[in-house]
Amino acid sequence: MSNPFGTRKLARILLDHGSSAASVAEVEPEALGLKCNFPQYLIFHFYSKDILLCLSTCFIHPIAAAVKLRIPMGCISCAIPIFLRPTIIRSPPLKLPFYTFRRRTAAAAAYSALPSSEREEIRSPELVARQYADLNLSDKFCEEVGHVRIRQHVNPLRSTLMIPVEPPDWNAVYEDATLPLMVDIGSGSGRFLLWLAKNNPASRNYLGLEIRPKLVTRAEHWVNELALKNIHFIFANATVSFEQLVSTYPGPLILVSILCPDPHFKKKHHKRRVVQKPLVESIVRGLVPGGQIFVQSDIADVALDMRDYFDAESEKLVHIDTVDPNMVCDNEGWLINNPMGIRTEREIHAESEGSRMFRRMYQKQR
Repeated sequence: MSNPFGTRKLARILLDHGSSAASVAEVEPEALGLKCNFPQYLIFHFYSKDILLCLSTCFIHPIAAAVKLRIPMGCISCAIPIFLRPTIIRSPPLKLPFYTFRRRTAAAAAYSALPSSEREEIRSPELVARQYADLNLSDKFCEEVGHVRIRQHVNPLRSTLMIPVEPPDWNAVYEDATLPLMVDIGSGSGRFLLWLAKNNPASRNYLGLEIRPKLVTRAEHWVNELALKNIHFIFANATVSFEQLVSTYPGPLILVSILCPDPHFKKKHHKRRVVQKPLVESIVRGLVPGGQIFVQSDIADVALDMRDYFDAESEKLVHIDTVDPNMVCDNEGWLINNPMGIRTEREIHAESEGSRMFRRMYQKQR
């Protein structure tokens, strides 16, 4: 059918749960910085009491090309099924805006329904800054080398990344290399691990493995800035380097975390995901009895994938709720609370958008 709102307007349509009432808001594209017409047709498809907005021009239209799908293709009669929710501009000014359309959760709907005077508009970067404020990290590194642009997906199967890295001199990077070790696979910016290291200076050492070299360089700069002696970051592909690194560490490996890894959504790219059988086996071999594995993701498919791999090691691993009654799970077996004491940056961002976190924690049997 033809677009009832005109090709120069974006319609936000939200169907109230449990009723047939729908609210419509029209936004002029110019107000969002758009310089091209919207598609000629909009198709509305009812599914689970929500309305899907489908762009009939598929990926030929520049706006459709800028849409990032957060759910799998669902309706064959629609070109691009999208659970409608408010748009978020991702790209810098003066460039084509990049929008993320995600399913509108009940919590997010209730929050946005509040009058602006009764809610505090806080963006996720501000929440991250508040969470890690006590680190007091300076921007000196960015001033010297420029902004660190994060590449969302890196191909770990690239030949240059398939070479195992040499272990460092552990006595040179840690003040006491005999302390228990925690390894964070895919440490990202490193703030999460830095916070743990600063708040637990004498109990354990921390090692971050990250496949993006600029993030490692910046994280090491922060380590020196904070004068921490119990944390180190290494540019490495954990898939091929994990076992070689941890096997040479003098102390015991007591905890491995894999938090919100790159999802690699396309099925043909699933082999690029960090959690694969060889890595899982290396982690299980490296852990001391009683050692733990903590995994989480805001993408259900990724979380289920990780869960399947670690559940397959049931002869050696048990889920934490079977040995610790204080660790509460929902009826699907996902941990309700984050046991680490602080949220990661991705976790803060996802939860600020109303997304759910899927968590599992395993313990190696004695």
